[in-house]
Parts: sequence; C-alpha cells; structure tokens
Amino acid sequence: MSMDFIEALNELEREKGISKDILFEAIEAALISSYKRNFNTAQNVRVDMNRHTGAIKVFARKLVVEEVLDPRTEISVPAAREINPSFQLEDIAEIEVTPRDFGRIAAQTAKQVVTQRIREAERGLIYNAFVEKEEDIVTGIVQRQDLRNIFVDLGKVEAHLPLNELMPNEKFKHGDRIKAYITKVENTTKGPQILLSRTHPGLLKRLFELEVPEIFDGVVEIRSVAREAGFRSKIAVYSRNNEVDPVGSCVGPKGMRVQTIVNELRGEKIDIVRYSDSVEEYVANALSPSKVLEVLVFEAEKMARVIVPDYQLSLAIGIKGQNARLAAKLTGWKIDIKSETQAEEEFGREKTDHDELPQDSVSVD
Repeated sequence: MSMDFIEALNELEREKGISKDILFEAIEAALISSYKRNFNTAQNVRVDMNRHTGAIKVFARKLVVEEVLDPRTEISVPAAREINPSFQLEDIAEIEVTPRDFGRIAAQTAKQVVTQRIREAERGLIYNAFVEKEEDIVTGIVQRQDLRNIFVDLGKVEAHLPLNELMPNEKFKHGDRIKAYITKVENTTKGPQILLSRTHPGLLKRLFELEVPEIFDGVVEIRSVAREAGFRSKIAVYSRNNEVDPVGSCVGPKGMRVQTIVNELRGEKIDIVRYSDSVEEYVANALSPSKVLEVLVFEAEKMARVIVPDYQLSLAIGIKGQNARLAAKLTGWKIDIKSETQAEEEFGREKTDHDELPQDSVSVD
C-alpha cells in the first residue's frame, strides 16, 4: 500500500465521517480471508497493516507444543525458540509468511472493502436523515410505478408509496410532484426503505401545521384527527390563548388556509371543530354540520346518546353513517344518534321547543 492510500483514508474520515481505525480493521479482516482463499491454506494467520506507511505483513500464528501433529497450526518448542528464546509451551508463535505478490491482492481487497464501507456509511447517513422525518411530510418526484408501488425520488433515496395508500381515484404520472407522509423508515441490507402514505391521518395534521402559523407556534393545538381519505375528515382544535379562535385560525382569511389543504387532498371535505373538555359540547361539535338538541353521557360505557331534530337525523348520521363514524373516531366515544321522535318513543322523552346546543365548527368542501 502507498502513502496515497493512507491519505485517501484520512480524507474519507474527514469528509464522510468514516473512522480510519474501523477501515483498517475491516481491511485486515478481509485480507485474512483473501490470503486463505488465494493461497489455499487453513493456517491461523494475522494481517498487520501499518497505520502510517500502509505496509502489510502476514503472520502465521502457531501454538507451541512438545509434539507437532499439524504443522499448519503447531510448532515445536525448539523451533519456536529459534524465533524467540522466551517462547514456552502453549504460547502463540507468530511467523511472517507474507507472499511476494500479496501487494496486488491486498490493493484489490482494500479497494473493495473501502468501497463497501463508503456505501454503508452513505446508507447510514441517509437512514439517520430520514428516520428523523418519520411521521412528517416530504415532497418528491414520481419516477415509476409497478403493480404494488409508486416509486418517489426524494433526492438521495427512492421511497415507496404503496398503491393502497393512495386516495380513491388518485393517479400520478412520471415527473409529478407529490406530497406524502412518511409512515415508516427501515434500515435494510439494500439500504434505507422509506414507506409513504397519502391516506394517513397524520398527513392532514402535518398539512395544517404547515399552513396555520398558530399551530406551528403552539398557540393552537390539534387534539384529534379522524379521516376517511378522499372523502371526509374531521379535525378537533384547541387554543391555549382565549383571544385566539382556533377554528378561525385554521380556516384562515376568506378560507384560504383550509382551502389550500382541501386542494392538496383533491377536494376532501374537512370539518374543523373546537375541542372541549366537556364531553357534551365536544360530541355536539364533532357532529357538525348537524345541529344537536341534547347529549346524554354514559361514563361507564363511554357512550354518548345524541338527540337531534327530526329533520337533522340523516345529516347527523351522514351518508352510509360517515358523519357519525368520524365523530366517534374523533372524540373516542361511542355515539348513539336519535331523532326527537325516536327519543320520545324509546325513552319517553317529550318534544320541546328548547334551543339547539351551541356548536363551534366549520365544514369545508
């Protein structure tokens, strides 16, 4: 090995953060395998690579014994003492056995090891960079598609977007820019594997964090998200500052903030509701845009019975039960919706002309 090679290792350590000592150890281990393979020997050997000059020496390691049964791994006491008079029984004697043309083999082996370690280090850097972005949004360029995945170029790595993580009727072609949510980052033998999603509720949450400064600053907090991707979502927000309207902050001036998110999600309807520590109020808000007359809470069953005007029953339940289902996901409570007439027939509740419960929510198509 030449001094140029040593300098190259020093440069790698500075630029890519690959420890020179680790490289030396890896090269020495690889040279042992190369020596045994190329010279067809089963000897126990040690390879020493000088850290300053790059000079390489191969030493056969033999056990000092009284009677030699295997000359490849054993040496007699007299023969060992010819090398060093201090050798005793059971010591390990090292005898230099460096082949003449070992330099060429060593150079090839060292190049392979260094190239592999550089590749591993780069993969490690990419993995570390993206594992920190897990559960965050990234923007990439669509490269190609197979039967199961869309492959998205994120710059230094290609991510996988499974087709079942696309919203209904969503299609992308080569060269399209795409925003997606990182669901998982794995370090595999082939390098980092990054899985993306367009349907995950986290995508909606991150989009609001990007569009609403009050959320980014921590003044407004997203307490819960429920989503049926491509169709409808509900998001519950709360303000730490009584002077800041959390719903209004998310909607933005003339609805611009939420409309940007709706456009990104291909027209997905979004209900923004105010979070409340009061279960009755929270459930009523979550059922937006339906009006609610009364909420009865059953703590033991974690169930809320909601009574709505007769004309609002279908709206409260939603198409195929979607509105009620999303409200239940959002609040974490089972929700049983009854019209005034049903409540009177089943529970003897009398119809009254009392006002509907106040609600604080906005629905955006």
